[in-house]
Amino acid sequence: MKIGNITQMLKQAKNIQARLAEIQEELAQRTYEASAGGGMVTAVVNGKQELVSVRIEPEVVNPDDVQMLEDLIAAAVNQAILRSREAAQEEMSKLTGGVPLPGILNSL
Repeated sequence: MKIGNITQMLKQAKNIQARLAEIQEELAQRTYEASAGGGMVTAVVNGKQELVSVRIEPEVVNPDDVQMLEDLIAAAVNQAILRSREAAQEEMSKLTGGVPLPGILNSL
């Protein structure tokens, strides 16, 4: 392998690393929302897949059926996290031209 090829590869790697940092910052600023129970529970997560907020409609709160509310909250949060992950995967696919790079998505 020629020195010029190695230099070019290192330059490309630095460009990808810089773009990855930009993507991480962009994703961190985005929010993803999902609802469960016909909109009775809504969860919002950010691009870091951290829960930002949960909205619960008062009529779904039933002290005699706490399990249902817990299930709705879990479903809404999980769906919002899934949307966040899908967005991260889409952005990575754009960066890598669809070629998966092991370990990269975990850093998003």
